[in-house]
Amino acid sequence: MGSAVDKARGRVKELAGRLTGDERLEAEGRTDQAKAKAREAVRKLRARARGVMDSIRRS
Repeated sequence: MGSAVDKARGRVKELAGRLTGDERLEAEGRTDQAKAKAREAVRKLRARARGVMDSIRRS
């Protein structure tokens, strides 16, 4: 599942928790969003590392 979908799901959970007063659901939504952001950051870091490795190999 893509991180954009996870972020959206987290936003929906957080909003639903706020609207219903369910603190647990709200926190779960924030956690889902943080996980998605972390996965996205790791993906970007891996891509950057691949680019560096490719440039080193070409040198």
